[in-house]
Amino acid sequence: MFEPDGTPQPDADELHRIFRRAPAGALAVAGIATVLVFALWLVFYLIVFLPRGLQQ
Repeated sequence: MFEPDGTPQPDADELHRIFRRAPAGALAVAGIATVLVFALWLVFYLIVFLPRGLQQ
């Protein structure tokens, strides 16, 4: 990849700080997505299946 002259390069400490925080962000996004899917499933269950009652 072409980088113009004078492009600042991150030092090792800054890279370690960034990479330590990355898994926390990914876990937060995955957790939020999981909660949203479960909440939508619950809403669908309450609105569609419960009003129908038991099927015999």
